[in-house]
Amino acid sequence: MHANKKGLDSIRLEAHGLVKHFASRRVVDKVDLHCHAGEILGMLGANGAGKTTILRMCYGFLQPDAGKIRIDGIDRLDDPDGANRLIGVCTQDDTFDTDFSVRENLIGFGNYFRPRPSHIEQRVEQLLERFDLARHADAKPETLSGGYRRRLMVARALVHQPKVLFLDEPTTGLDPQARMSVWELVDDLRREGLGIVLTTHYMDEAERLSDNLLVLKEGKVITSGGPRTVLGDLVGEHVVILDANIPEADAVRQWLVMEGLKRPTKILNSWQIPLDGSGLAGFSATFGQLRFEVRPPNLDDLFLQLTDKRS
Repeated sequence: MHANKKGLDSIRLEAHGLVKHFASRRVVDKVDLHCHAGEILGMLGANGAGKTTILRMCYGFLQPDAGKIRIDGIDRLDDPDGANRLIGVCTQDDTFDTDFSVRENLIGFGNYFRPRPSHIEQRVEQLLERFDLARHADAKPETLSGGYRRRLMVARALVHQPKVLFLDEPTTGLDPQARMSVWELVDDLRREGLGIVLTTHYMDEAERLSDNLLVLKEGKVITSGGPRTVLGDLVGEHVVILDANIPEADAVRQWLVMEGLKRPTKILNSWQIPLDGSGLAGFSATFGQLRFEVRPPNLDDLFLQLTDKRS
């Protein structure tokens, strides 16, 4: 979690009681969320948890069946054009006009907005420099590497100087160096006071970038808060790792059941057991003769728990 709290008195995005059905199935169930200026809100959940549906409602691609959405104080239902003028959207897929150059894509996108952003050409040149795209300004987007296409997608979302930026899995498919470059750009935007909503399946990305997390399962919010708070609530304070094939495995399993603790997650030949402080003390007292490791929990543990069909 980041210490920078510039402008956190200003709420850029707030939604209350969001509901959405597809056919007879409720895919979003009374979801509340908010994102302040200078803050990244990470949305986590397995496929089908409702993340992308919530984003599409927030940026106007879908109409909620119930609930309210405000962008920097503007009610999306009452003034959709005013709300759209204040948001930038970077979708999972690249959606460029392949007939135009990098520069022309940025200028063309800016011209869609009303009122038209002032000094659009100057703004585009600034973005080209900032995102290291100036040397590719006259190239077609499809000639760029994956990392630079992602940079162009983020730059395009910022042409009109929005207040809220939606990033839907912005680094999927990128190599580690390109991912870190995108992280640095996103972190800089946060420091400048932009409100950012991030969805990702990379748990290290969510943990490094997010100030707060919204954790979803089957369309419902199961917890929210800072990463450490969320991990403590849902996973525990410690994770014990031991060999799942040891002779004492049945005794460990029975002890967990007796103590009312969560079943271990099996990864290859290892068990990972989430425990709080008293649970770790009890485990150590009971199985001190075993060889095991103890580490802090991370968001990968949380994601595995969310996708565990037994839970």
